Amino acid sequence: MPTNSPSTTAESRPDRNRLIAAPPVRSNGGMARVAGDFDYETGGASYDTYRRADTRIAKVVHDALGGATTVLNVGAGAGSYEPIDRAVVAVEPSASMRAKRTSTVPVVDAVAAALPFSDDAFDAAMAIATVHQWPDLHAGLQELRRVTRGAVVVLTFDPAAIVRAWFAAYAPDIATADGRRMPAPETIAAHLGGRTEIVPVPIPLDCTDGFAEAYYGRPERLLEEPVRRAQSGWAFLPDGAEERAVTHLAADLEDGSWDRRYGHLRTQPWHEGSLRLVVSRP
Repeated sequence: MPTNSPSTTAESRPDRNRLIAAPPVRSNGGMARVAGDFDYETGGASYDTYRRADTRIAKVVHDALGGATTVLNVGAGAGSYEPIDRAVVAVEPSASMRAKRTSTVPVVDAVAAALPFSDDAFDAAMAIATVHQWPDLHAGLQELRRVTRGAVVVLTFDPAAIVRAWFAAYAPDIATADGRRMPAPETIAAHLGGRTEIVPVPIPLDCTDGFAEAYYGRPERLLEEPVRRAQSGWAFLPDGAEERAVTHLAADLEDGSWDRRYGHLRTQPWHEGSLRLVVSRP
């Protein structure tokens, strides 16, 4: 993946095992751990196939990490967007998602609200398309800030923009559900504190990271069930809503209605939709 950060050699790269061994400073008091609002043990089968890091989006993320050499990735999933030229430690509570990882990056079974690391343990931290699934947003973001001495980088979606996407006309329940689940970027920035900025991230037409808006100009892909299974929003629809949305979209593609309304998107190289990067620096 591209990055503007200097490459590190095996000799100069910080010891990941030392970072993992950093003692926890908080515990959950013996309470049951809640990892998130989506069950990846049963619903994440196609994530590693359809949610592959897009190199152009990765560059935006990696540039925001600055000169960090040690990076924590929280809610790391299968490892998308982890830079390959830095010492990364991943945190992922789902066993099935950890099993999909193919890199040598060490992964810790933990949740955002109780990170088992010392204060200021990492140069930077990242959270990619994950904060909307955290049961306690404030606690998770405060933990990210606590263990990070530099930039905290959050790739997320703006719920106000999601409702304007064309697929909201076909699956309004998704727009409603995501509007409830997705914290506003301004809320994320406020919880993180420090010097913050919110940056719109353009989505390329051939985006390889298959969130819903990645197919803004390729609507036929949303008719494919494995593609939809890699988008957690469909799991929050009432009974029958997904079938109605797919039937409606298929009919409009068949009779040309979709192209009459949105056909210009098929050749539009970039789309500014709901994707946002929130960056907090001390």
